[in-house]
Amino acid sequence: MLLFGLLLGMKHATDADHLAAMATLSSGQNSLAQTIRQGVAWGVGHTLTLMLIGGIALWLGAAIPPKTAQALEFAVGLMLMMLGVDVWRRLAKQQIHVHVHSHDQNLKHVHAHSHLGPQTSECSAHSHGHPDKPPLRALFIGMMHGLAGSAALIALSLGVESSWFMGLLYIAIFGIGSIVGMALLSAVITVPLGWSARSPGWLHEGLPLGIGGFSCLLGVFVVYRIGVVEGLLFN
Repeated sequence: MLLFGLLLGMKHATDADHLAAMATLSSGQNSLAQTIRQGVAWGVGHTLTLMLIGGIALWLGAAIPPKTAQALEFAVGLMLMMLGVDVWRRLAKQQIHVHVHSHDQNLKHVHAHSHLGPQTSECSAHSHGHPDKPPLRALFIGMMHGLAGSAALIALSLGVESSWFMGLLYIAIFGIGSIVGMALLSAVITVPLGWSARSPGWLHEGLPLGIGGFSCLLGVFVVYRIGVVEGLLFN
């Protein structure tokens, strides 16, 4: 069951809403390493929330009420819409351009930067720094996804494990699987970004627009399904 939890956690990272959130986060990153850090931070936040909520629920021997689970999923839908709009906002404000280049060590990577404002010779040469900021945004988004997915996982843990410790261990292994899965997914996402950077300008500039649109549409679908079809807003 613990091995099953690990594999299930890795598969869980590829859910459509997780993919959309990770794509929006990756669209503004400078390198493969930074993108993977975003994925790991998402997985850590996801696991922390699952451990906290799951530990309390397992200790009490109770599942999360259906209405609460619906409300959390509804909130994730709203978050996906905001992430998509934020991608569009950054594109419009910064006029982001994506390209592949290398530094002195000849290590090639994908880089997104702005061509907004006057360009110096250094800017035209694509000279830039790589600020090392904690990926707190990815951590928060992972925590939100962990809240939304905690109901089903807790119900599964209550059904397959006979003790509080084993149930919590199952959730922890599931969380580790989600960290590994999201790190791998983050690395994969850089492939189309790198490919598009070698393509015509309209293509690599249009890819972030598509990512933002995918996130918005998925968010609208989730909000409509939970709020209208399942009756959260009208019951």
